[in-house]
Amino acid sequence: MDDITQTWDLEIKPKSSLLNINLKELWHYRDLMWLFVRRDFVAQYKQTILGPLWHVIQPVFTTLMFLLVFGKIAKISTDGIEPILFYMSGITIWTYFSTCLTNTANTFVANAPIFGKVYFPRLILPLSVVMSNIVKFGIQFLLLFVMMLYFALFKHIPIVFSVNWLLIPVLILLMAGIGLGCGIIISSVTTKYRDFAVLLTFAVQLGMYVTPIGYPLSYLQSKPYKWVITINPLTSIVEAFRYSLFGKGTVDTGSILYSVIFMIVVLIIGAIYFNKVEKTFMDTV
Repeated sequence: MDDITQTWDLEIKPKSSLLNINLKELWHYRDLMWLFVRRDFVAQYKQTILGPLWHVIQPVFTTLMFLLVFGKIAKISTDGIEPILFYMSGITIWTYFSTCLTNTANTFVANAPIFGKVYFPRLILPLSVVMSNIVKFGIQFLLLFVMMLYFALFKHIPIVFSVNWLLIPVLILLMAGIGLGCGIIISSVTTKYRDFAVLLTFAVQLGMYVTPIGYPLSYLQSKPYKWVITINPLTSIVEAFRYSLFGKGTVDTGSILYSVIFMIVVLIIGAIYFNKVEKTFMDTV
């Protein structure tokens, strides 16, 4: 019998290093990623009455709560920004980060049945979480812009369009990168230690208060614990986001650079740990 030469359309090889990320393969599976994006967005509200309107209701009620607690009770200044716009802007960008982090942190555990049946680049799933949350962020940012138009028309608070608006996509990219990096690290750890999934809930709640969402960074100038807020890499991003929109805030190049370096470091650590756990996680999940 003559030898038959076989050719393979796909050859799966073990990773040669822990930092081996095949970007070409990720691009090849981009259609699958968009299917996961659609699944994440549609399935979340498939059996709800209000559906995507929850993306509007949530920031509205959270803004009202912040207005009551930080504005009326604590009477904390908002750097000359209309309080509702101040709180809503911080909540909008924080919500994007927190959802990226919490949803990415469940990657291995939540999708174990899929991982055990078919091959595809595992990083497709956490990337799809980041992309699907961009849609949710877009809805909430549109709500924020509508509120800015309302105050411009009826309260005579002008919308200042400037070159700073071009920074917004960069800031969103930083938030996405930090959320993705931290999320895949936690996802890798929770395959063996489920306690981290519980701790993450507390960490996200605590993180909202050590990030200037309900108060400006300038409010902490004379506070002895200002350094705790300053070392938070999200602080400069939130302040820069408000500065881009309203032209007011405490922003400097050094703090933004610190956030960029932090994002790069957590992405590298996340990629290394993700590749390490990926080889054996089906035995521990």
